[in-house]
Amino acid sequence: MPDIVLVELGVGDVDRLREIRLRALLDAPEAFASTYAREKDFTPAQWAERLAAPESRWLVATDGTADLGLVCAREEDGGVHLLAMWVAPEARGRRVGSLLVDEVVAGARAAGAEEVRLWCVDSNEAALALYRRKGFTPTGQTMRLPSNPAEGETQYALSLLFREARAEDVPAIVAMLADDPLGARREGDPADERYLKAFARIDANPYDELIVAEVGGKVVGTMQLTYLAGLSRLGAERCQIEAVRVAASTRGQGLGRRMIQWGVDRARARGCAVVQLTSDKTRTDAHRFYDSLGFAASHEGYKLALS
Repeated sequence: MPDIVLVELGVGDVDRLREIRLRALLDAPEAFASTYAREKDFTPAQWAERLAAPESRWLVATDGTADLGLVCAREEDGGVHLLAMWVAPEARGRRVGSLLVDEVVAGARAAGAEEVRLWCVDSNEAALALYRRKGFTPTGQTMRLPSNPAEGETQYALSLLFREARAEDVPAIVAMLADDPLGARREGDPADERYLKAFARIDANPYDELIVAEVGGKVVGTMQLTYLAGLSRLGAERCQIEAVRVAASTRGQGLGRRMIQWGVDRARARGCAVVQLTSDKTRTDAHRFYDSLGFAASHEGYKLALS
């Protein structure tokens, strides 16, 4: 079986784009916001305009004899929008979709984008399974499919800045936790096995997420999100944010603000009714920071140290 390779279309590939795009619209009309009836009468100039747009990359998957997949990556709003994704029926099961998504993500990362977004029709289980495997999560935004309002679609996003922590991130996380007057008194050797045991417990719990911010391959921020069940507010779930830290080398660049906003968006997409956090009374700068993000100091917090 011939290898699959990816080719980026250029301004001279009008006929090639037209052929594969119209084939996609015919094969899977329920998957796209546009329709075959709309695009079949596009002029060569309209197809050329798509290819010439500097913010867009059109990628084709081919085995050298036939084009078997298509995707467009469009830069917008500080991120990359993945759209027009399609894999030919005869190529499904050959990882064509995976290759196309990986290339869009790699290109977005190389361009310095912080996020890749996409919309997927809710009934397209095969596509949803692929996007979930790649780490995309729902943003909470939904709408009706423009080409068929009877179908719903949901927006998904993959952060290129924030991700769930891995075991190898633990020393960097502990170093950030220790890098202030309070943390310096509480933390110990990052190699202490108790940190790894705690990480394993967090990692295994679907209601806990230890998040890191990664820039240039270096972990420069962290926070923990815990989703709490309760009977109050009609049984609504709430999100607790803890252990927020930004590396000293990265402070003052807005990373902490983006991290908290990302966490709030994640909690909202999950359906949480409240996001809550505590901050030591001595951290007055942190209090002003949370105030600026819309948090309210509405409760008194109490802690009892047991050791």
